Amino acid sequence: MLDIKLIRENPELVRENMRKKFQEERVGLVDEVLLIDKELREIQTEGDQLRSKRNTLSKEIGGLMQKGDKDGAERIKNEVKQIGETLVQLETDLTDKQERFQQIMLTIPNIIDDSVPIGKDDSENVVIEQHGSIVDRDFEVPYHADIMTTLGGLDLESARKTSGSGFYYLLGDIARLHTAVISYAREFMISKGFTYVIPPYMIREQVASGVMSFEEMDNMMYKIEGEDLYLIGTSEHSTIGRYMDEIMSKESLPQTLTSFSPCFRKEVGAHGIEERGVYRVHQFEKQEMVVLCEPEESKEWFDKLYKYSVELFLNLDVPVQVLECCSGDLADLKVKSVDIEAWSPRQQKYFEVCSASNLGEAQARRLKIRVNGENGTYYPHTLNNTVVAPPRMLIAFLENNVNADGSVNIPEALRPYMGNQAVISPK
Repeated sequence: MLDIKLIRENPELVRENMRKKFQEERVGLVDEVLLIDKELREIQTEGDQLRSKRNTLSKEIGGLMQKGDKDGAERIKNEVKQIGETLVQLETDLTDKQERFQQIMLTIPNIIDDSVPIGKDDSENVVIEQHGSIVDRDFEVPYHADIMTTLGGLDLESARKTSGSGFYYLLGDIARLHTAVISYAREFMISKGFTYVIPPYMIREQVASGVMSFEEMDNMMYKIEGEDLYLIGTSEHSTIGRYMDEIMSKESLPQTLTSFSPCFRKEVGAHGIEERGVYRVHQFEKQEMVVLCEPEESKEWFDKLYKYSVELFLNLDVPVQVLECCSGDLADLKVKSVDIEAWSPRQQKYFEVCSASNLGEAQARRLKIRVNGENGTYYPHTLNNTVVAPPRMLIAFLENNVNADGSVNIPEALRPYMGNQAVISPK
């Protein structure tokens, strides 16, 4: 959510930002919110004046009664009554306009960074880095579900019976590998100075709407029927929500956190979730990195976060590339974002495994997270990035570490979490 002062002082900047995001249909919201803002201030001023007048008149009533001027006192009582009725109407108007004002303010997108490439959708995202060596295979790399099944590690049929499409059972060494990846990711981030967090797996609507747009909520989150609770789609949401309504000390920044949770997603729009695989599912585990920092430090932290992902994947023998998200592919709260994509030997292309985002002060402003500075309070910047998200991450790992005989090599970094096992062999 933007500062209304920015919209008042530079409305054309906000309009142009919408155009850069190819949201021409929203440009008119700038004029509407400015008009409502003006009306709200006028209502507030009128209300203050009427309340002041009512107080003055109310004091006169006692004096008139003491003088025996009952008629005069009655006239003033009627005037006070009329003022009260007018104030009730003003309060109604104020509430209605505040609701519309808030609705629009939550819809106007964040101002994107000047470095963001301009493009309509993800087809115009830009590759900015590539890391790791792509190894040519002298055999056909199997589909990831087939690798898992060969190793006795995947049961989709039972999951369809118990839960439907988009769910899975992981078994044996594949389940161990899943846990090993999460454990390694946790220790990797702790070694970078991050604090490990296990947050609540459900959040209230106030938190959900504070960290994401309403459209994202509708498309992603499962609502608990009859309760003000949602299952989280990522631990970033409840981790940042922890600071809601707080005034932090300047000395407490940066807050660097690595949070673990199961994640639950409706995946609206993901038609035909592939039943054979685990690429797009309704439930998975994820290790996340979250930072709250000084505004002037957020660009530096953004670079650090995505480079941590690159380092981690290279440690697991998985080549990656970094893709800069263009303006039209950025969610409304984001200032800047990159996707880290892993190499798929089977498909001979990269696919997304992590997404690093700088959200500026948008989430902090929505959740009223402030910092107590020398010249008053201000909003910190929030950033997040996926550390690893099995089982999707396992697809890249298995394809890049599978051998011709169906066995899978375990990189040295993971072996301490796999009982020092070096290879997973077919069952």
